[in-house]
Amino acid sequence: MRFVRPASYFPVMPCAECGGTVAPDGRCWDCGAAQPAYRAHLETAVPGAAGVADRGRRDVNADAMALVAAGPWTIGVVCDGVSMAPRADRAARVAADTAAAVLAARLPAGVLPETALDEAAARAGRAVAALAASARSAPACTYVAGVAGPDGLWASWIGDSRAYWLPDEGPGTALTEDDVGEHDAIAAWLGADAGEPEPSCRSLRPAGAGRLLLCTDGLWRYLPDPAPLRAAMPGGSPLDDARALVGRALDAGGADNVTALLVSIPPPPR
Repeated sequence: MRFVRPASYFPVMPCAECGGTVAPDGRCWDCGAAQPAYRAHLETAVPGAAGVADRGRRDVNADAMALVAAGPWTIGVVCDGVSMAPRADRAARVAADTAAAVLAARLPAGVLPETALDEAAARAGRAVAALAASARSAPACTYVAGVAGPDGLWASWIGDSRAYWLPDEGPGTALTEDDVGEHDAIAAWLGADAGEPEPSCRSLRPAGAGRLLLCTDGLWRYLPDPAPLRAAMPGGSPLDDARALVGRALDAGGADNVTALLVSIPPPPR
């Protein structure tokens, strides 16, 4: 089984202070200085899918995405660090990478997508919980995963990161429902203070071609409905369309981190 992992996710840049090597946590291996623009803008792509993330007007990009092609499956995960939690960016990155690795191992092995998605969310939740120094100092993030294979597509989520089906023809639809409570505050997340993850899941067998979109609230708060989301895409490659969606959010103010990940879904065989 061949896995395709994008090589462009983590930016390669010299330290802004000493010119040394920047570590995955955004600090220099040599002098320890934090990098002011680390992960400010990220792009990733595999055949038929791409994602773009931008920090917007925030100082830190606490969004994270993972994108993997594993056999007939294309797997995307998008996470949004909870802004009030410590090390929210770390929580999002750990959750996205952990879930994608579980899905890339389980789906090609023939595990039912619903089962694989539940396992991925549970593993991601445990990985984020392990980052906590205490229950009162617990990194946290929201979570949405989408997988596309020969028999359709599936979305699993915790929190208010969203998945949309955007067909080339006909009306689109939101595949997720936000886990929110009073005053639109999120009511579910991954983290040591959240308990065992209880993801929701939805599947769809598209009648035609289109795009599966995974995104954070930095995008959907500006474009909450399927029709304007589809209208904002020029209809080029997944990377071009993801750039266009993120660009629309930035042009509208970019008050939050923005992430858009798109998976192309071909028309079903006759």
